[in-house]
Order: sequence, then structure tokens, then C-alpha cells
Amino acid sequence: MTDKTMTPEDVVGRLHSGMTLGIGGWGSRRKPMALVRALLRSDITDLTVISYGGPDVGLLAAAGRIRKLVAAFATLDSIPLEPHFRAARQRGAFELMEIDEAMFMWGLHAAANRLPFLPVRAGLGSDVMRVNPGLRTVTSPYEDGETLVAVPALRMDAALVHLNRADRLGNGQYLGPDPYFDDLFCEAADRAYLSCERLVDDFAGAAPQTLLVNRHSVTGVVEAPHGAHFTSCVPDYGRDEAFQKLYATTPWPEFAERFLGGDEKSYQSAVETWHEEQT
Repeated sequence: MTDKTMTPEDVVGRLHSGMTLGIGGWGSRRKPMALVRALLRSDITDLTVISYGGPDVGLLAAAGRIRKLVAAFATLDSIPLEPHFRAARQRGAFELMEIDEAMFMWGLHAAANRLPFLPVRAGLGSDVMRVNPGLRTVTSPYEDGETLVAVPALRMDAALVHLNRADRLGNGQYLGPDPYFDDLFCEAADRAYLSCERLVDDFAGAAPQTLLVNRHSVTGVVEAPHGAHFTSCVPDYGRDEAFQKLYATTPWPEFAERFLGGDEKSYQSAVETWHEEQT
């Protein structure tokens, strides 16, 4: 049995420029934002990011850290299009592989199962094939002879995910309404780092279906209270809609200077001060 607890800085110290990085969560829901903020405090760049995109993508795009993005969307949920993603994409700041949600999911499944691809119907007859000329089709070897899309495995060097609870061994539990495929991100990566709202000694009495992530796929665990802010981490807290609106409407240099200039404790303090100013 191994204690896998780390700090956000320990996690970032295991990452490097040029790697393929998966980021769990969905849109503006349960994103590992404390780990993303720690990444922004480093000099790591030239990343290939794989994500059901939200402000994780927006922050990294605004900071110029992304070389290529693989995503099904980039949204803040209550704000349909992530504004910093949009700005970076409009100026051609990075390469984009845009596939639909089902193709993305099966790409994760392929990587988790160490397969080069999985055949799916999703994408056929759509512009997904036109805007991704590198995608290939395969013909079923059986009597049906059906043509299917060969969705490539979304294999990652490392993955970052955030859950409600975890133990020191790397087992993770979600308490909200949706797993958001975080288990697949961990299984599809060579290394996975799990941040959580609270470390627990055990999961006695927990519903088995909530125990999403198994220690065998986790390299390190970080206790990060409010570590998904400003995204939601239900039932611990909802999305900070007021702060998200501030993020979406504030010029990037101004936002970064006020909220991202220090460590995670400084960020949380700056957010608290901003909320106090509003009242």
C-alpha cells in the first residue's frame, strides 16, 4: 500500500512541455482547476490537450500553452462558447481536431483498452469527416460489409481529473450526477493525477457505483478544497456563475494579474475578496 498524496506543484513537476495532456470533467463542471492553475504557474507549453473543453481549455489557450486541441466542444455551459478558446482559435493560435461527443468517448475507450481505434457510426454523413481529413473509415469484415469511422485512440501522456473524495492510495469517488468519463481519462493515460475536495480514510458504506477511479490507474492524489472552482463540483458546491461571468468578460491580462499571480491559496483569497466587494 502506497501513500500517493502530492501537492499541485509536485504534479506539475512530473509534467513537461510537448506532452499530450488529458483533462477530465465536462464543460464547466468538475474540472481540475487547481491543477490547471498550477500548470499556468509553470513554464510548460506546446501541449496537446484532450478535453471535453471548458475553462481549462480557455485558461491554457489564453496563456498560449496549447499547440493542438482535441475536443468535442469548448463551453462554459451557461455561457455557450468559451470566450478565450474562441479568441485563440480565431487568431489561429493552435491546431484543432474537433470531433463529436460520441467519437470522443470511443476514442477514450480505445485508448483505455490499448486499441489503436474503434469502429463507430458517429461522424458518417457529417462535416466531421470533412474538417478532419486525417480520419479514416474501415469496412466490416462480416456479411454486412458496413463502412464505419475508425476513431483513433486518444492516448495521453498524463491526465488530470477532479473528484469529490479520494483516499491516499488513489481511489476516487464522485458524489454528483455524472462521472464525466473521468475513469476513462485515467485509464487512457500513462499517468493520472487526481485532485479531490477532501481526503478520506476509507469508503466504508459508500455506494459501489460512486467509486469511479481505481488506485491502479492513479499516480498521485492532491487534496484541493474548492479545487474545481469556478466550475461546479456538485454536491459540494455549484458553479460560481458570478465569477465565471467575470472571467468571461474581463480582458485576459487583467484577469491573470488579479487572480493568477500567486499560488492556489492566493487565488482562493482573491476570489473571496472579489465576492466581498460585490456585496
